[in-house]
Amino acid sequence: MTEEKMQAIQYNLFRWGPCLVKLKISEENRKLFLSEGRASLESYEKRLAGILKKEVQFRDYKKFEKFFSDVFKLYADALRKWTGSKDENFEESYDLEALWCNFQGPGDFNPPHDHGGSLSWVIFLQIPEKLKYENKKYKGRSAGPGGITFIYGDGPREAVTHHSFFPEEGDMFIFPAWLKHWVYPFQSDCERVSVSGNVKDHVKIKHLKLFERLEKKVDDIQKGTNKKDQGPHN
Repeated sequence: MTEEKMQAIQYNLFRWGPCLVKLKISEENRKLFLSEGRASLESYEKRLAGILKKEVQFRDYKKFEKFFSDVFKLYADALRKWTGSKDENFEESYDLEALWCNFQGPGDFNPPHDHGGSLSWVIFLQIPEKLKYENKKYKGRSAGPGGITFIYGDGPREAVTHHSFFPEEGDMFIFPAWLKHWVYPFQSDCERVSVSGNVKDHVKIKHLKLFERLEKKVDDIQKGTNKKDQGPHN
């Protein structure tokens, strides 16, 4: 695991297949997400895989535009380091597509699933003491009650195919939307709160023009090859 720094925000990269980033949001942002999540009333349950007591769509995305703009720049920086890209135009342009709040109670869980869009995240807003105590007593090898696991690929025990965490309040994970993950149930009489969302990306115009030029070059080469093939044969 390596540690990088950008704009006074520290983040961790986990060495395996996809670019999974972990960081800590400010206490001010954690409280804002939590208060807005509780104030939002529109149900989002039919669009999600979770078996949770309540899932709601945030009533106002604009309050978080600056926050996510900074986070996406951070992720682009991490992804550039992850891939070793030296392209100065590496950063994509992301649009916030969905933002919802998860209220998990006793027996609730999220089965293995992925998300739509291009990029996803989860921020942990409330981890009650009762849940921390239950997880501490857990003797298994998984993330345990209230934990989260990300899984990628198959392989022997020597291969890194998953990462599991019991989160702290303010923890944020950012990952490719296609990365499968799930949340474990718990028994304690309490409420675990998190916020998740998706973004979509779009190709910049100059990238489209570049693609068109490359496509034309390939087409010209193919036409030249075909002309040679049509010449006289012995």
